[in-house]
Amino acid sequence: MKEYDVVILGSGIAGMTAAIYLKRADLNICVIENDTPGGELNKIWKVGNYPGYESIDGPTLAYNIFNQVSELGVEYIYDNIDSIDTTNNIINIKDNKLKYKYLLVATGRRPRGLGIENEDKLIGKGISYCALCDGNLYKDRDVVIVGGGNTALNDAIYLSNICNKVTIVHRSNEYNGERSTIEKTYKDNIDRYMNANLVKYNLKNDEIVSVTLDNKKEIPCSGVFLAVGSIPNSELLDVDKNHGYIKVDNNYKTSIDNIYAVGDVIDKKIYQLTTASGDATIAACNIIDKLK
Repeated sequence: MKEYDVVILGSGIAGMTAAIYLKRADLNICVIENDTPGGELNKIWKVGNYPGYESIDGPTLAYNIFNQVSELGVEYIYDNIDSIDTTNNIINIKDNKLKYKYLLVATGRRPRGLGIENEDKLIGKGISYCALCDGNLYKDRDVVIVGGGNTALNDAIYLSNICNKVTIVHRSNEYNGERSTIEKTYKDNIDRYMNANLVKYNLKNDEIVSVTLDNKKEIPCSGVFLAVGSIPNSELLDVDKNHGYIKVDNNYKTSIDNIYAVGDVIDKKIYQLTTASGDATIAACNIIDKLK
């Protein structure tokens, strides 16, 4: 059984930031990741509020940070975690076991669906959570975006350059995004329905041909992009939570002394790339202090 000073769960911007600080402190660490390093950052087509970059696409920023981590020689384990024994500080991965002194959780969030009929079977076949990943599949066609935050609005702007028409459906009477982003959605090929909810996917030959709103309006489309919130990836840990989000103190320590959590998986007010990086910096420095 291999032993580490710190095991980091997740390799989004929070996990990678923590890895940089911990490795530079000459600690024995590893990162466990079950997907592409960068996490949700890989699905963002344009970042305009990250210091040092007037504008950069998410995958490039993720790649830059990952290269920095790699240059430090941080060990990566690409696998799924079966369970975590927080009493004995052991992570179970298939037939392998890892022992840690400190655990840093940076597992982020996953997209939330609407939970309506046929949704699960249509994911990747007409329904997408990632405009950057799947936008080109709908070139010159009509699509619908559900949501009213920055993600939905930025997706609408991005898709308006690819698709014939983009329709934003939002359940409220005003958007939750930044004013500058909202203003950019006022384009000839972007329509909007406020105070409306998508309630049905209409199919023909198992393909989406339109959606129906709760006001009975039917919108023809070939694809639907969902940006209606997220679910924290915290199921593996038995720590104090608020609606699934891990509760932490000012040092990002959870209800278990040697477990810290950072980024989008924790219970906090503001979820941004900069705050995720800041969370990780503070948590990593506190772990370093305890180990040194």
